[in-house]
Amino acid sequence: MLRWSITFLVIAIIAAVLGFGGIAGATAGIAEILFYVFIVLFVISLIFGRGRGV
Repeated sequence: MLRWSITFLVIAIIAAVLGFGGIAGATAGIAEILFYVFIVLFVISLIFGRGRGV
């Protein structure tokens, strides 16, 4: 999930440099959403992973 977020962020930066504002904004928004989903899933896995006692 984090890899997708970074990929979309790189696409957004390249599109912004080339002057494609709409595409850059859309891909930056997708990257931001994927990053927040990654953070939430990471925190959930930390919480439930501690209960195993490993």
